[in-house]
Amino acid sequence: MRIRRLCLSFLLSLSASTGFAATKWDMPTPYADGTHHTQNIREFATDIEKATGGDLKIVVHSGASLFKHPEIFRAVRTGQAPIGEVFMGLLGNDDPIYKVDNIPFLVTSFDGAKKLYDASRPHIEKKLEKQGLKLLFSVPWPPQGIYTKEKLAAIDDLKGLKMRAYSPSTSRLSILLGATPTTVQTPEIPQAFSTGIIDAMVTSPTTGVSSQAWDFSRYYMDSRAWIPKNMVFVNLRSFKRLSKEQQDAVLQAAKVAEERGWKMAEQETTEKTADLAKHGMNVTEPTQAFISEFSKVGQTMAKEWQDEVGAEGVEIVKGLNGG
Repeated sequence: MRIRRLCLSFLLSLSASTGFAATKWDMPTPYADGTHHTQNIREFATDIEKATGGDLKIVVHSGASLFKHPEIFRAVRTGQAPIGEVFMGLLGNDDPIYKVDNIPFLVTSFDGAKKLYDASRPHIEKKLEKQGLKLLFSVPWPPQGIYTKEKLAAIDDLKGLKMRAYSPSTSRLSILLGATPTTVQTPEIPQAFSTGIIDAMVTSPTTGVSSQAWDFSRYYMDSRAWIPKNMVFVNLRSFKRLSKEQQDAVLQAAKVAEERGWKMAEQETTEKTADLAKHGMNVTEPTQAFISEFSKVGQTMAKEWQDEVGAEGVEIVKGLNGG
């Protein structure tokens, strides 16, 4: 009996000294380490580990190495992973509220994007909470531009092209532009262009640089058509299992990460657009006529979105416009 007590005492002592009480969270993210989103998330994880004295450690699995991008949301919702990151617009088929920042020319500046986020965040939080999830923070991409092999003179030049789609909204955009939507995830972009699977794409200068767009396309039109976001969210059960101190550390680190991430996105816009030009791409500004025609497509998508979302959409747009 005494030996058993001694063994138990030894095991408890060993547990305390080796940190068995520490919690480890595996975090799937869809993008490579070079993107500002992943860099920001790694800082977020470091901040939490420091604030908790190592009691909560987040292990970041970047580049869709743990779960593929379309699988991450479900993995966190079902508890296969406690925390994750997704491109918000990817969830547009789950609920149209997630399409809010994928509407062309609804907002075209970071100030506008922040107003849209502030107006839509309470609604997004409610949607996530119903699915057992909690929004921690959201960070934008640089504004979206158009990559093509041939120069675009008018919006009609996109008709008949095979255009990359990465969300329900970009699929709808392709159709409205008279192009053929083709689903291609970020790591597949170079091969898809090189093999003729796609002829054009609308994406950020960040993705253009990370996929080395100059190897397969010649023109980048800096249309700044919309500013989409990624969001980081946590499984509510996993979050509630943390101590109060750990929860506070996560929330504080999330607040810092959101502020840092928005600044990083603005810096990315300037740096990565310059990188495209530096590597020989023809970086052009859209003509007023091009913007006018593109905006008509945006107006159609905005109306369709408001019809889908209903009263919430009206409230979000009111908030965006200061109403």
